[in-house]
Amino acid sequence: GDTSVLAGLYGPVEVKGSKESPDGATLEVLLRPKVGLPGVGERSREQLLRRTCEAVVLGALHPRTAITLVLQVLSDAGSLLSCCLNAACMGLLDAGLPLSSLFCGVTCALGAQGSIVLDPTARQEQEARAVLTFAIDSTERKVLMATTKGSCSVEEMQQCLAAAQRAADTIFQFYRDSVRRKYSK
Repeated sequence: GDTSVLAGLYGPVEVKGSKESPDGATLEVLLRPKVGLPGVGERSREQLLRRTCEAVVLGALHPRTAITLVLQVLSDAGSLLSCCLNAACMGLLDAGLPLSSLFCGVTCALGAQGSIVLDPTARQEQEARAVLTFAIDSTERKVLMATTKGSCSVEEMQQCLAAAQRAADTIFQFYRDSVRRKYSK
């Protein structure tokens, strides 16, 4: 939709001080809002993004280093977290970091009557009974991260997950097309 996020990746570089990990790279995710300073919402999203990225980055190949992923929100018209996840994955891929698999973010909005809307706008999110965001890996289509806002039944969550896993195929095809376009020049 009209939501866009710019991703910048820095590293692996030598880590300073107490953040050093002898087992692997230290990953830091910074989410910058369109205007103003980051707040509680951005910090919460940063944690979700960092955990998702850590699940796929093969950090053991870069011990005692730091990797910083900066995500700048350019416009937010809904489905911001899934857009951030997709930008993060494309940033990691473009930087050439070793990954166990790719991942994508899919947001579902659950209407009052149980209807499922994929990639909802900000207005659809406000009117929804529940908004669910999933991070799905490319190899087994398993869930790397899930977050919900609002309430839904277990069955509805499973229906949303199934819809998100089907939608993930389209996103992974977009990744393939983007990489093919970039490297076929």
